[in-house]
Amino acid sequence: MAVDRVPVLKRCRSLGMDPIYLGIDKKSNRELKRANRKISEYGLQLREKQKAKFIYGVLEKPFRNYYAKASKMNGMVGTNLMILLETRLDNVVFRLGLARTRKEARQIVDHKHVLVNGKRVGIPSYLVKAGDVIEIREKSKSSQRYKDILEVTGGRMVPAWLEADQENLRGTVKELPTRDEIDVPVDEMLIVELYSK
Repeated sequence: MAVDRVPVLKRCRSLGMDPIYLGIDKKSNRELKRANRKISEYGLQLREKQKAKFIYGVLEKPFRNYYAKASKMNGMVGTNLMILLETRLDNVVFRLGLARTRKEARQIVDHKHVLVNGKRVGIPSYLVKAGDVIEIREKSKSSQRYKDILEVTGGRMVPAWLEADQENLRGTVKELPTRDEIDVPVDEMLIVELYSK
């Protein structure tokens, strides 16, 4: 399995984004030393794609598959792509406040701690649907890890399309998100332009 081992704050700095979108409260003290040269149109498009891949923790091939799936769906391709990425199981676990970061959410799902509609799911890229109930399995609920997580994520705002019950470590997908409800700093139209070349 391919793993991205680039230091997170360094990558955030190079992509020009705030680490808070990854669930990290740290700030880098270093300034990015970049010559004042103009970035080409292709460079801007590539940066937006890299940003989306980095935020959601998706590699190139799966990301391209999401784009292909989004282009077959009804509606705008860019919006469909963002909705597909947002409804990944690891992202939903993160949004519900059951993990501090998306990487931790991915690990929780990988280790089969998550139930979707009462069935154990160990695939981080599993796409949730409206009405799905996501919860941490009973055996894991009592572990110290989740108490520590809830201390950190207790004050985090849960998006309107999700309903969280943090005491019972469970949440419900009320509906699929709209683009306005996805607070990720990515201009998906540039990604569409990049792939449609």
